[in-house]
Amino acid sequence: MLENLPYFQKHLSDDLAKVNVVINRAVQSDVALISQIGTYIISAGGKRLRPIMTILAGKAVGYDGDELYSLAAMVEFIHTSTLLHDDVVDESELRRGRKTANNLFGNAAAVLVGDFLYTRAFQLMVGSGSMKILEVMADATNIIAEGEVMQLMNIGNIDITEAEYVQVIQYKTAKLFEAAARVGAILGGATPEQEQALKDYGMYVGTAFQIIDDVLDYSGDTEEIGKNVGDDLAEGKPTLPLIYLMHNGSQAAAEDVRHALQHADRSYFDKIHRHVVNSEALPYCIAEARKAVDKAIESLAILPDNEITQAMRGLAEQSLARVS
Repeated sequence: MLENLPYFQKHLSDDLAKVNVVINRAVQSDVALISQIGTYIISAGGKRLRPIMTILAGKAVGYDGDELYSLAAMVEFIHTSTLLHDDVVDESELRRGRKTANNLFGNAAAVLVGDFLYTRAFQLMVGSGSMKILEVMADATNIIAEGEVMQLMNIGNIDITEAEYVQVIQYKTAKLFEAAARVGAILGGATPEQEQALKDYGMYVGTAFQIIDDVLDYSGDTEEIGKNVGDDLAEGKPTLPLIYLMHNGSQAAAEDVRHALQHADRSYFDKIHRHVVNSEALPYCIAEARKAVDKAIESLAILPDNEITQAMRGLAEQSLARVS
């Protein structure tokens, strides 16, 4: 995902190596099962987008100290703990192309190790010595939890509006992108205007990222997206492609989507997939993600135009490149 960004080629691999040192140290515990599961889920890799956002936001306002890597690791721990819990709730079998922790070790162990990573993240936060960073992350994690509950409440909801969908994804996904950028800004001593700009940047990139994730459930494959295609439909989640069909598709498509969501059965996937790809649902979703990316890039206008902000613009664009 980073191959087209010159700054990443030159510098970010070193930054991420420093983040990984913090992660590998902090995931260790005297309780062997915690270290085993924590290492398993962390070693699966992932794009590290949220830690990257923290690093770039800090550097964008002139900060380059080691505390940046601790906060980047903290953000990754928050993200990983939510993945562990999500996989239990969703009964997922694959994550990042590998068996989920709950699939290998059981639900109880996955939930409890998720709790460990979550609390380890707060230990790393305390190390920053910033009450404002603690406040931002406490608020963010609370909103993320609300978003997850909102998503749960919307399972099988055939009356959901696009605005309600956007609120869910901005709570459960984009909020951590926003917080990741904001803590980097705070650590770097950003002005209020710079902090707001980086906060907005994170929110818009996170929004685009989740919309494209929802698109990939109907246009990607298991190897590409790291999970089974059709998982969202099998869980009864009304994502944007389906919301589009219910409001703008043919009568037959709308009725089939409503039936599939209410029954939450993977056997409906092929029929729904045909409706999605034979309609304007995916182009519409990509256009909405494009709008979010454009707003993210506009948010950076008050920051200096240098290799850091160029990389941030490129990172926003890469959210869309996954479906090109």
